[in-house]
Amino acid sequence: MSIPRGSQVQTRFSSFMRKGLLEVPSPTEKDWPKDDEDDYVFADVGQEVDSLPQPYLMINKMVNLLFDKCWEVIQERDALRDVEFNRTQPTTYPPLVESKLNKMPNCMAISQDYVFFGGAKGFSIYNLYNAKRIYIWEKLKVDVTSIWATDLGNEILIAPVDETGIARLFYFYKDGLFLIKAINEVDDASKQTTCIKMEISQGGDFAAFLLQGAGDIWLDVYKLPKESWLKEVEHPQPALNPKKKVRQPQLDMNVCFRGDIKLSLPVHIMKIKPPKPVTGTTFKSPLEVFAKVEDYYGLGSGQNHFIKDSQWEQLAAIFLASHQKYLDKEWEEEPPSMATFHFLLPSRIITMPVEVKGPSGVACVLGIHWAGSHNFFFYSLHRTLKDKVDPEGVWPCAAPIAVSQLSCTCTFLVLACEDGVLTLWDLAEGFPLGVIALPKGCSCQSIHFLKYFLVHEGQNMYPESPLKSQMKCVVLCTDSSLYLVTAKGTQGPTISVLVERPVKHLDEAICAVAPVLALPGMLLIFGKNGSVQLMDVAKPQIICAFVLPRTYHLAVPWKPLFAVSVQHPCFLLRGDHPDEIESDDTKDIQNSVFYFNLEAYPLLENISRNHTIPETDMTENTAFAQVLPLEKRCESFLQKRFQKLEKKVKEQEHWTRLRRYSLLLQRENFRK
Repeated sequence: MSIPRGSQVQTRFSSFMRKGLLEVPSPTEKDWPKDDEDDYVFADVGQEVDSLPQPYLMINKMVNLLFDKCWEVIQERDALRDVEFNRTQPTTYPPLVESKLNKMPNCMAISQDYVFFGGAKGFSIYNLYNAKRIYIWEKLKVDVTSIWATDLGNEILIAPVDETGIARLFYFYKDGLFLIKAINEVDDASKQTTCIKMEISQGGDFAAFLLQGAGDIWLDVYKLPKESWLKEVEHPQPALNPKKKVRQPQLDMNVCFRGDIKLSLPVHIMKIKPPKPVTGTTFKSPLEVFAKVEDYYGLGSGQNHFIKDSQWEQLAAIFLASHQKYLDKEWEEEPPSMATFHFLLPSRIITMPVEVKGPSGVACVLGIHWAGSHNFFFYSLHRTLKDKVDPEGVWPCAAPIAVSQLSCTCTFLVLACEDGVLTLWDLAEGFPLGVIALPKGCSCQSIHFLKYFLVHEGQNMYPESPLKSQMKCVVLCTDSSLYLVTAKGTQGPTISVLVERPVKHLDEAICAVAPVLALPGMLLIFGKNGSVQLMDVAKPQIICAFVLPRTYHLAVPWKPLFAVSVQHPCFLLRGDHPDEIESDDTKDIQNSVFYFNLEAYPLLENISRNHTIPETDMTENTAFAQVLPLEKRCESFLQKRFQKLEKKVKEQEHWTRLRRYSLLLQRENFRK
């Protein structure tokens, strides 16, 4: 790509040239440098190059740049290959059981010893251990896209949602499946609403459905008469139409659908709408503002204020004047399109009136925050549809709430704001555990609670009795970094890095995590490259990995379809067949869901068997004494003090007896 300068001259000159710059030698000969052959280089004067004319010069630069880029890629791949070769690969385990399904499942849920798969035209029920199909319900014209299953004790409440957004409630008891109600189904298709999200309270006493339709969004809350359901199932009353035949189960099923029995319908108790946008006040005096807030309900929501329209306009003008260059178009506040809600149990923070008495362990308050809102609202569940829907309490935050999460025991609540600040609440004891911020540039994507565990003799173990004001949770950020947040009473929360943000190898980014509550301190990590690993958050390090058979893989690794059991150390993972993805006809292709039992693997066998530390070991160990409740510590201290005093008294009695015996001997000797 270059022209030799001496190409037009037939005679070429070659010479030896010294490397580096020439210097004037010193006067004395002894200081002269010794000549070395390496200091000279052979140079051909005829091979000197001239600068290329355009456009050949630009082409030359582009080719050289392309070569340089290719060489950088080659070096990076070589370095990655060396790192992978030197990296210690974790032990991999295959699945134990493969459940072959005729149709691809879109969703799954685990409750008790059953697995519920939502798919084409309905859902199916399978046994968790032997992968045997128990029943299949296919009476829809569309597919089921999401499914929930809640344990009610001996019964299970199933809530599938189909493609049209219709949510249905099913009651599964022993060998019968009962349809309770289609929550938002209407006869007029133009008035059909869509169920975006739903939540069922612990114990199944209440249910909430986030609905959307006609440009509006709201939350419908129902009270579930589960006691009446149990009586109606045990003492069934047939429907008025006895001639209507019920579909009988097929050969391989031992559960039947009981369409002839009608169960009591859920009671609609509340309809919550998003808070209205803050506008100018209509009050004439501050006294009218305080009179509007009855019993201080809703105080802090920002709805009742004394700011006029002119003041809002002045603030908006100042904002636009300062940030107009950063705004591409006219800025308007968007209405909320999503909400997160939780059912909260009675606690020292959430107190109920004296006249309202409910059984212990039953939800009494609904906590909710809307997308883009700074406020976390509390609504009492002890009301009827005729009552006025006003929040009983408001927690305002400094920034919009991005994520909120309630622990499975309904004891702890974490609020994560858009600025990366986490607020940890102990609802049972009634005080905040502290406020902690994520590293700069990190934004919370999801929060997952871990059952509090201790490290005893190098092994993670659960305390025999639950500890008060002790919590651990895992925070997954939007940049795929992972953090462990720990809070202990009034000591203040701490944060530690579990997995750093990937910089070079983006395929190793974390897309989902799930704690294994049956094993202390264990966390499932799903990577975008299709990897599934089990991490010990106490160390932290990868314990082992789980792989699918060679003929299967994750078609959408950044959004895997899995379900983790709360009561058993196992999880399910859907595997996609390559032929299923490439071909349009999937009738003859077997879809599989793989069952991983963590108790059956050698590395986890000891953890699953011995994962509880006795309370006696905790009291004797000085390192664990600080995590015990104050009552336990005082009791242990008094017991040890009493034992010392008792031992001291016994020693004194022993020495007194010896002294008396010696005196008697002295007297006898004196008499003799």
